[in-house]
Amino acid sequence: MLSQQEELQQKWGGRSSAIDQWLEARKTLLIHYCALAKPDNNATIAQRESDIVEFCNLLMDYLSAGHFEIYDMLISDDASGQRLREQSYPKLSRTTDFALRFQDRYAVQVSPSHTIDFTADLAELGETLETRFALEDKLIDHMLAHYGDNQIQHIHQQRADAR
Repeated sequence: MLSQQEELQQKWGGRSSAIDQWLEARKTLLIHYCALAKPDNNATIAQRESDIVEFCNLLMDYLSAGHFEIYDMLISDDASGQRLREQSYPKLSRTTDFALRFQDRYAVQVSPSHTIDFTADLAELGETLETRFALEDKLIDHMLAHYGDNQIQHIHQQRADAR
């Protein structure tokens, strides 16, 4: 996933500062995910608690940016954009729901009872994130196919000014 992410950043980089920042946040999230997924037989889950909490915080920041800052600017108002929205948003919501359940379980305090489930939950989260990233990539492809670079920057500026 990480090498694919770097390829996407090279492909799409520089066209939109908002997308660049979002993809950089995705890369950071993936790096932390990989660090957690790497087995460390000498460390207990309790000893990794700060890493888990940090990952959960990054996950929430990433999810929030997508839902509240990025998605709407990726969809055009034409028929193909509306179809993409109808197809993608319910699937994105399901990935968000799973990530929120993961965050609720592990972000505040990791208990010894979580040890057994953590590895399986993290693996399932990885699959969920892979699904989410593929959906998000379709949204980005749509934006880049339907808007020119100047129009993309204008849309981003309008949204920034509205905040």
